Amino acid sequence: MASTAVQREIEYVKPTRQRVMGLVFLGLAAAIWLFFSQSTEAGLITTFKLVPGGVESNLPDWQMPTLMTLNLLAIVSAFLGGIQLVRGFGNRTNLVLAIVTGLFIFGFLAWAAADKSLNLAGLINTSLSKAVPITLGAMSGVLCERAGIVNIAIEGMMLAAAMVGALVGSTSGSLWVGLFAAVLTGGMLGLVHAVLSIKYLTDQIISGTVINIFAGGITAFISSKFMQINQSLNDPGIFRPIEIPLLSKIPIFGPILFNNNIFIYAMFIFMIVLHIGLFYTRWGLRLRSVGEYPKAADTLGINVFRTRYMAVILGGMMAGFAGGYFTIGSVGRFDEFMTAGRGFIGLAAMIFGNWTPFGSFGAGLVFGFADSLASKLAILGVQIPSQLLGMAPYLATMIILAGVVGRGQMPAADGQPYVKE
Repeated sequence: MASTAVQREIEYVKPTRQRVMGLVFLGLAAAIWLFFSQSTEAGLITTFKLVPGGVESNLPDWQMPTLMTLNLLAIVSAFLGGIQLVRGFGNRTNLVLAIVTGLFIFGFLAWAAADKSLNLAGLINTSLSKAVPITLGAMSGVLCERAGIVNIAIEGMMLAAAMVGALVGSTSGSLWVGLFAAVLTGGMLGLVHAVLSIKYLTDQIISGTVINIFAGGITAFISSKFMQINQSLNDPGIFRPIEIPLLSKIPIFGPILFNNNIFIYAMFIFMIVLHIGLFYTRWGLRLRSVGEYPKAADTLGINVFRTRYMAVILGGMMAGFAGGYFTIGSVGRFDEFMTAGRGFIGLAAMIFGNWTPFGSFGAGLVFGFADSLASKLAILGVQIPSQLLGMAPYLATMIILAGVVGRGQMPAADGQPYVKE
């Protein structure tokens, strides 16, 4: 009874958010009708192909009348917006926001592919692939920041690991050796960041920035002086897809989820293991306590310094694994600054995902989808600048960080050095 009363009080003192979310739902419904329905001629048909990239499918194409579909999506979104304004959805508001946003995106795809065809399954497959380094980078940040250490050096760790993975993989002739070297590189840079931040109490932002600058400079130098001149040093190959019998035959999602290389499988394994480890084990409780209230954790006998060292080194190894994806998991060679800010995007995904592994994966999919959608729409000839599409996930992140879906729960001691008394 008490908890119910508290919940009702919380909902009562936040009527503004209920109205704002209702207006957001109605705004998305209006956007579907104004921008998509009003510019679509009657009689047009949208065709979605259900063929994952590189995999044959016996499923027929999914065809729908474009104008009718858009009008239906606008009506459903407006209906949900009206309910939100009148009585609200309570704790399910964020879920309804995700549904309405999904309806808007689906409407956009239907409008873009009007009188044309779009490979929907291929779009999902590409989005998942592009989400891998972002999600792994976000989980690297989760490990570090849950222990109270800000790590903006994920970008540099990924870049250095990508180069070392390609170089060692090429010289050794083994992708596994290259992957091990990439993970080790990330762990070593994590150790450097930990020593500077924990032992010498260096400002954690400055420490991370130094690592990023160092990684950018050293990788560019080695690449231009050695790897670009001698191509045998920059030809490691890539991990090939591994098909899981039976599961890969599931329509649409089977080939996407169960016919991929080890980085896709590892991402899901790490996500589950990290979630269980953080929230259902004594190890995770201690790590989180160090990030929330290190003095109290120290009083209870938890070694704050050792826990933070461990978390940052593990986070660096995760970032190193993400860096290996760029070279030996994707393109099979190293190019200067090929990470292209994915480490920083991973940090945004971590905040977007509320410092949780599953939330980080969902945020990574948002960024991956936007990245993949830009190239797909260019093929369809949609007259929208790719730069504008690239802004979409960042705008979504800014809106979320502004509190539209609720305040994030950052660890209380995040970024604060600890000095033992």
